[in-house]
Amino acid sequence: MCVALPGRVLETDGSIAVVDFQGNRVRAEAGLVTVKPGDSVLVHAGCILQVLSEEEGKQLTALFEELEEAVGEGNS
Repeated sequence: MCVALPGRVLETDGSIAVVDFQGNRVRAEAGLVTVKPGDSVLVHAGCILQVLSEEEGKQLTALFEELEEAVGEGNS
């Protein structure tokens, strides 16, 4: 299964962006879309696929947090 994750752009340097995923900073290729610091983005396999609206970013982040809790509860 392939999953794209929501994150927030912290900084850019050419076509590379530093993206925050709940405290984890990852460098991602931003050559497919135009991004700026503060943008909510969808990242898969190290590439930013899409810039999300603020609302879409919040909704996806909340969904992944719920999934993480559910998986954590299943491992108890």
